[in-house]
Amino acid sequence: MGRVRTLLREQATSWKLPDEVTDTAVLLLSELMTNAYRHAKVPAGREIWARCILEEDRLRISVTDANDTLPTPRDASPDDESGRGLTLVATLADKWGTEPRPCGIGKTVWFELQAARPAVR
Repeated sequence: MGRVRTLLREQATSWKLPDEVTDTAVLLLSELMTNAYRHAKVPAGREIWARCILEEDRLRISVTDANDTLPTPRDASPDDESGRGLTLVATLADKWGTEPRPCGIGKTVWFELQAARPAVR
């Protein structure tokens, strides 16, 4: 997972995204990748994919895996050691969602952040 975080940071730097947007995006991407790794039970030979797109002032990051079960946030108790990832995504992202892959096996979980870049002087 460290590699995907590093690649996102490098891309965000090349796009000149604000640090707070980059930090939030890296955190949320890490949550989605962890969820896919832990819960997707992906068959051998299948991969987990991450994609980031910057359009205008909107950063969209998606994670796709080969499991058809759409995730939902859960209510983790204070004593639970996990179970807060999607709640974190729902809280920090401007928009987020899940959808079955239209042309294949699996699902995509995505989030969007406003990503206004600093004005060029």
